[in-house]
Amino acid sequence: MNLVDCYRVLGLASGASFPEVKASYRRLARLYHPDVSTGDRQTKDKFIEITAAYKFLQNSLAEGATIRRSPNPATTAPAPAKPSASQSRRKVQLQSNPVLSPLEQQLKASSYQQLQQLLRSQKLPRAIALVEGLARRLPCDPEVIQWQAIVYQQWGRQLIRDKQIDKARLYLKKALRTDPHNRSLWAEVEKDFRSIEQLSS
Repeated sequence: MNLVDCYRVLGLASGASFPEVKASYRRLARLYHPDVSTGDRQTKDKFIEITAAYKFLQNSLAEGATIRRSPNPATTAPAPAKPSASQSRRKVQLQSNPVLSPLEQQLKASSYQQLQQLLRSQKLPRAIALVEGLARRLPCDPEVIQWQAIVYQQWGRQLIRDKQIDKARLYLKKALRTDPHNRSLWAEVEKDFRSIEQLSS
């Protein structure tokens, strides 16, 4: 079940707020809960589907506000923000990671510079190749994970503009799987799914 499906199951428009999600879930749960319904298989399946959709949205909207895959700001001083290269004005930032060796830090820094250039020139397939290679080398670095998700989302958005809707959906879902607790990423992907809905209607 993806984000759009979850909103649909709860009878909401994409992008509804968490209080709206909660209210809709409670209303539907009262209708389909096994303790108050007829208890047939279809009603039970509906209750399970509603609960799964609610939990998915709860994790993405409620927990996503506080859980981020980035270094703890209390212990890591952020580097000055670089100019955004993406059309959504989301920043790819570089911070020091004390877990990495000096050689890995150098690799990360040079890859960061290349990535910024590729994003500025909108060479997104090459940017994907770069971050995927870097993610294989530094699989546990939270910033590399974040960069990878951002590039997937940007490529998904470009594919929407090119009317390659099925391929766009794949990359947008891939972005969310890569960095599932990044709330700003979820907000951008929601916009992209709304664009897809508009094109499909």
